[in-house]
Amino acid sequence: MKNAATFATEVPTRWVGPLRVSGEAVAPGLPHAEISVPLATYETPLWPSVGRGASISREIEGGIRTTVIGERMTRSVLFTTAGAHEAFRGAQVIQDRFAELQAVVSQGSRHARLIEAHPEVVGNLLFVRFAFTTGDASGHNMVTNASDALMERILSWQIGLEYGSISGNFCSDKKATAVNGILGRGRNVVADILLPHEVVERRLRTTATQMADLVVRKNLVGSTIAGAIRSANAHYANMLLAFYLATGQDAANIVEGSQGITYAEARDEGLYFSCSLPHLIVGTVGNGKHLTQINDALEQLGCRDDREPGENARRLASLMAATVLCGELSLLAAQTNPGELMATHLLMERKEQQSS
Repeated sequence: MKNAATFATEVPTRWVGPLRVSGEAVAPGLPHAEISVPLATYETPLWPSVGRGASISREIEGGIRTTVIGERMTRSVLFTTAGAHEAFRGAQVIQDRFAELQAVVSQGSRHARLIEAHPEVVGNLLFVRFAFTTGDASGHNMVTNASDALMERILSWQIGLEYGSISGNFCSDKKATAVNGILGRGRNVVADILLPHEVVERRLRTTATQMADLVVRKNLVGSTIAGAIRSANAHYANMLLAFYLATGQDAANIVEGSQGITYAEARDEGLYFSCSLPHLIVGTVGNGKHLTQINDALEQLGCRDDREPGENARRLASLMAATVLCGELSLLAAQTNPGELMATHLLMERKEQQSS
């Protein structure tokens, strides 16, 4: 049996790009920025695949545009009661005294701010899904600590509620559920691009119509018959895990992070292509971010700059969404052509083996 000493596991990492990205979170006041991104993966064909999407982004004036739709971290607490009436009454009191609960959080944390308390009654059980802003942290521990204080205050009101659990699974953390997409959890980012027909045909060896049809048939219909939960994409998890590992994120959060929707349209101007990632659980401070290689990566990404709280994390999430778009665009284009995907993988893996 191995001792408890900490050791490192090597994961091959490469900087890919640069990506051309626009949007307020990445290039405020500028037409665009060009930024390379670190990807840590054993699936080495991912590097040239994302690299192709990155190269294509540099052919477009604004590149990939990213839009941050919202941000929040959640923790759902569980109370038990005598019955549904008491649970419903407790939920009403919590809503009526929401300002008091906000003060509890603000007094106990420099960064956490309570923005919502969403109740759900199931029999004699009361679930309350608290939502917080957490600055540049992903906020796992921050919101649990805040929720502990909130439960203590609520129980002190003596309104017929008893402690059930600090986490009632209505959060929902590291599980594929619908609630995160509906009510929000993490950074919600959309990345999109408009590619002229000439670029699609020359660089992707396909057409806008073929791409739009494949997105509908494979991602939307295929995912639906598979029973996917608020998710219709080809391989978001590949890019996200590689980016998460390279920047010190909690890798288990790709479970919900990879739930997202790819959408495409064949327009007169060309191919409109977008990737919506509604729950990216990422941060630029917190556990793991102190490691030398992680700190260096975040610094090179421009996520260590002196900005307003939350801006570095929004920048990081936006770069992740843009990277996902690069990989998704490249893979789907390959799948419009019979045999291209497998032939390309075999060629790339053979080159990697020869160079090692």
